[in-house]
Amino acid sequence: MIRVARYLLRPVITKYWKPGENFLEEIAVSVENIVKDGDFLTVSEKAVSTALGNIVNEEKVEPSCLARLIAKYWMRLVWGYFLGVMCHLYKRTVQRLREYPLIEGSRHKQVALHHAGFLSALMHGSEGGIDGSNLPYSYVSLPLPNPQEVAEKIRLFIRRKLRREVCVMIVDTDKTYSLLNFHFTPRPTAVKGICSIGGVISYIAGRFLRLKRKATPVAIAGCRLNVEEALHIAEIANRARGVGAGRTVWDMADIFDVRLTGVSWEMLRKVKHKPIVIVRRKGRHVRKTR
Repeated sequence: MIRVARYLLRPVITKYWKPGENFLEEIAVSVENIVKDGDFLTVSEKAVSTALGNIVNEEKVEPSCLARLIAKYWMRLVWGYFLGVMCHLYKRTVQRLREYPLIEGSRHKQVALHHAGFLSALMHGSEGGIDGSNLPYSYVSLPLPNPQEVAEKIRLFIRRKLRREVCVMIVDTDKTYSLLNFHFTPRPTAVKGICSIGGVISYIAGRFLRLKRKATPVAIAGCRLNVEEALHIAEIANRARGVGAGRTVWDMADIFDVRLTGVSWEMLRKVKHKPIVIVRRKGRHVRKTR
């Protein structure tokens, strides 16, 4: 167990969830001897999305002229020489943006334009919750179209299978920014109190102003939480989960010493994956929803 202030955290190692995986059964089996009534069961959105087959093979995508322009000029020049510095990105990240891959990048931006919209496609990565890290070849995961429904399905399965009453939270690494009591994120979320606005505009504002940022709770089922505690739990769970095979597709390729789209399913299976983190709160009771 990891101790963080008033919480105990237990990352749960599982096998890599490929498309078609019975993630409900995998979750239940993995937490059977660990989870207790009242625990927060946090689950990676990307892992669930991958298991559900909610992924796209970008190698088969034909980029539009707009996607090519974004990859060649917006990414390499605007992000590489202006916005990257303005948003306080790491020098290594800025250099990578200046060398943004034109073929793979154009395909990726086409997927972003189609699934997330123009403003999200202008982000330098994780456009609208689209992510390629911890996925092989040219695959990217899409955000869950119905995260609240999935969270509720997990909660009910745990209740039926293990007879445990838990609060399920689906979490994404993409950040939510906070300005006093106003919380906003560039990606979609079903959690009340967090505004999903502006795509790249939200991202630039949050990074430029150096606002507090935490991992985003995408959906919550089984309890009522104020937004501040939900964000805190999402963030500490995200830190405990780690980055798996790499924080970005560039990091992942470097770790395995392959080209950008050279990571295979077999390589990913060799990495420790922690799609589940159990968070236990001491001294207070979680209010359950009906």
